[in-house]
Amino acid sequence: MKRILIADPIAKEGVEQLKKYGIFEVIEKTDITQEDLCKEIGEYNAVVVRSRTKIRKETLNNSGNLELIVRGGVGTDNIDKVTAKEKNIVVHNTPLASSISVAELVIGMALSGMRHLPDATVSTKQGLWEKKKFKGRELYQKTMGIIGFGNIGKEVAKRAVALGMNVLAFDIVVKECNIDGVKLTDLENLAKNSDLVTVNCPKTCSTENLINSTFISKMKDGAAIINCSRGGIVVEKDLAEAMNSGKISFAGIDVYESEPAKDSPLFALKEIVLTPHIGAQTKEGQIRVGTEVASVVNSFFK
Repeated sequence: MKRILIADPIAKEGVEQLKKYGIFEVIEKTDITQEDLCKEIGEYNAVVVRSRTKIRKETLNNSGNLELIVRGGVGTDNIDKVTAKEKNIVVHNTPLASSISVAELVIGMALSGMRHLPDATVSTKQGLWEKKKFKGRELYQKTMGIIGFGNIGKEVAKRAVALGMNVLAFDIVVKECNIDGVKLTDLENLAKNSDLVTVNCPKTCSTENLINSTFISKMKDGAAIINCSRGGIVVEKDLAEAMNSGKISFAGIDVYESEPAKDSPLFALKEIVLTPHIGAQTKEGQIRVGTEVASVVNSFFK
């Protein structure tokens, strides 16, 4: 029997599916420490992680029987893929499972920002009834710029088009698009012509600190920024300065330069929606992630 370590929680549907295959011994240690993982990882044929557990070089140096690492989710920046490849350990993710959940959060943040929903909620709870203060804007006929046109970016685009928005998209790999209402363009044109820029790309050497003061200076006055992708792509200090100056009218941020985020220049801002990395945290999304994890493991060892 192949031994599978579940190092971070996945939906019970995924765990049950793994067990039903009948060829795996499934061990759940969802609070395992990095130290213990380093000691034990060689005892398993596969390990399943989310974002909490980091699999670094020192851990993989004790890889032993390990053949497969599955990241439940999209980003694999918590896994040393170079060392894994050197040791012939395959790294898989579940790129489709959480796409809809993240895309809906992006649209939710866009609507919240355009209609001042967070600040209006606080004001109304205080009994202030500041109706005129919260005059908003429509998304209709505005231009959304999507940086990263993979699975999530495409789902965001479909929803933006359905709301009557124009969509510009930039991706270093994707060169064709068959979604009506979406135009692929370069990064500079996207910055200059978007009313709202959403980041939906992985964090890499080329995207780290991509949304900085230089990029923001090219954007329209009063434009907005949303990041539900990875922390470190948006420079928080530069975004805070742009919002304080009025250059950026609102922002929606789900991911941070340091997580869990305990302090950030963004925390003091108004006209901002802040969430604790919940892009994939929907009931439906988590079930899809769990069952896709099970399917990936089964396909690999079948």
